[in-house]
Amino acid sequence: MSTLHVALLALVVLLLAAFDRAAGDGISSWTSDFGPRRSLLRDLGGGRSSEIADAAVELNSSTFDAYLGESPARFAVVEFFASWCPACRNYKPQYEKVAKIFNGASAVHPGIIVMTRVDCAQRANGKLCDRFSVSHYPTLLWAPPAKFRNSKWTPGKAGSGIEDIDIQKGRTAQLLLDWINDKLGSSFSLIDEKFANESTLLHNISDPEQISRALYDVEEATVELLDIIFQNKMIKPKTQAPLIKFLQLIVAHHPSKRCRRGTAEVLVNFDELWSSDSSLTGSTEVAIHSEGNKGALDFHICGTEVPRGYWIFCRGSRNDTRGFSCGLWILLHSLTVRVRDDESALTFTTICDFIHNFFLCEDCRRHFYGMCSSVGAPPNNTRKLVLWLWRTHNQVNERLIKEERESASGDPKFPKTVWPSSQLCPSCRHNAVDGDRRGTWNEDEVFRFLGRYYGTSLAPLDKSGGQVSGTEDDVAPTTSAVAVPVGAALGIALASCAFGALACFWRTQQKKRKHKLMKPAEAHY
Repeated sequence: MSTLHVALLALVVLLLAAFDRAAGDGISSWTSDFGPRRSLLRDLGGGRSSEIADAAVELNSSTFDAYLGESPARFAVVEFFASWCPACRNYKPQYEKVAKIFNGASAVHPGIIVMTRVDCAQRANGKLCDRFSVSHYPTLLWAPPAKFRNSKWTPGKAGSGIEDIDIQKGRTAQLLLDWINDKLGSSFSLIDEKFANESTLLHNISDPEQISRALYDVEEATVELLDIIFQNKMIKPKTQAPLIKFLQLIVAHHPSKRCRRGTAEVLVNFDELWSSDSSLTGSTEVAIHSEGNKGALDFHICGTEVPRGYWIFCRGSRNDTRGFSCGLWILLHSLTVRVRDDESALTFTTICDFIHNFFLCEDCRRHFYGMCSSVGAPPNNTRKLVLWLWRTHNQVNERLIKEERESASGDPKFPKTVWPSSQLCPSCRHNAVDGDRRGTWNEDEVFRFLGRYYGTSLAPLDKSGGQVSGTEDDVAPTTSAVAVPVGAALGIALASCAFGALACFWRTQQKKRKHKLMKPAEAHY
């Protein structure tokens, strides 16, 4: 290449760099940004390093429908932009300020709105941008996440549930947040602290449909519960059998298909991960193989996106309230309403043994174990099991009402109460007046309510109240129906039983690996 060509090329590079600086994109060096357009875009705006992840989630034609269809957020904003567009680059820092409020576990208000973007300059995204009639950049659209899945949008055409966000008055973070506040009737601020101004925070006092969003919290609680066990090395010879039984219960009746499938994988390979052979481990320790050092997070028991790092239905008004304990109670209730009559006694002993051996809160564990021990005989049908856990939950609440009143440690927005309230289930009491504490319980109605609440209602809903498209596969049938993951299903069907057959299936897998299986632990009463 001649000296003249080199000089001309250098001049072009300098001119392009000067143009981008004048556009306010914050680039310090054009030559550092040669490469794919996506890499270039991630370096623009505020001079941030490309190694710092954006808060807004960048989607493409391959991930758009699946991501939004499965998002736990109540609403979504999608920004359609072009990486070559100076206006888009200038707007990105403003969009990011709002995205940081709502996106991710470290966000101030996680789980309410998911902020996403699509680069229409990428050829692969052309048809996706055409679906939503993108004619200028940036274009912002608003809707419940599921409304975007496999859908189209045309300006001025009603019925899609998708709305255009007008940013022509000014492309600033404050104006975008003002639009969102007007839409939700909220008062979010760019300088909010954690959980501040959450006027859209879910309240589960009187709206039975709000339990639908708890499926995400059940997944979160499941992963956190098992991760505590794995990371704290709580698997010992005497605790293996209670854990195995609980894993079998999850595989058979967990409301999330992802959790059933992931737990089945751990269960089938259990002896390869944690050996119980006394010749290898002695009498007091379990040999942990290389894979057994992992936690539930590493096994992705409920999918690669879990844990999300935040709670939705179980979110408290303070960072130290509700959360895991709420998610664990919902998990236990959702399991009991799904078992059959002939599985009730085994489910009762499984839950009691599991809490007794693995729950680290000593007072909680002791109180729960005491309520298990006070039962004369295990429930012999689903109704008795469901009502036993309901009474147990209310006994815990009654004790905590007194403790939280004395210590002022309760959540002011979610005070403990005898449950369900008359607003949530008016028919659950005979002659109920003046709130929760009057009238006697109508246990037939309570049982029916619990079956609906933790069974059919425990599924993601969109804003319109319908089940989110594409997620029905993640929801197990309610009441006594048996739901198991693919793989375990064949073994269960051949054995002609549900929960108990999982034990047979598991034992068969372990025998193939020539490992010694421990005998099931006896029930504690």
